[in-house]
Amino acid sequence: MRWATRAGIHVDRAACAWLIRRFLDPDAEFVFVTDPADVPADATPFDMRGVALGHVGGDCSFETILRVHGLDDPVLERIGEIVHEADLDDGRFDAPEAPGLDVLMRGLSMTGDDERTLAVSGPLLDGLYEFIRRRLLLGREPA
Repeated sequence: MRWATRAGIHVDRAACAWLIRRFLDPDAEFVFVTDPADVPADATPFDMRGVALGHVGGDCSFETILRVHGLDDPVLERIGEIVHEADLDDGRFDAPEAPGLDVLMRGLSMTGDDERTLAVSGPLLDGLYEFIRRRLLLGREPA
């Protein structure tokens, strides 16, 4: 399936693409557009103004995708809080990881194109998922 988002990806868009590939569509193809009018007819848009899989209410796009697709996983919910704070910085969640994630994603976007950012951010988000999963299982920071 094809998915479309805005070019110049940052934390929410990169995290959404990871979420889509890892939990919804392992064969996802991503298209990056500068104008929402350029979204191909066969692509599902995300993290764009006015689309179903965008910011809804006070939620970032990652949180919207979790809700719309019924991804009920406490690890993903925590990552959603981190992505929310990195993207919106509204103080809604206590997410001390958010500034670090924000800096990493901004830096990645400065060193390559959108495809490269997705390629590099995927393993970073895999690592964040595993760290949080183990923290929840152990009830403490994993070693």
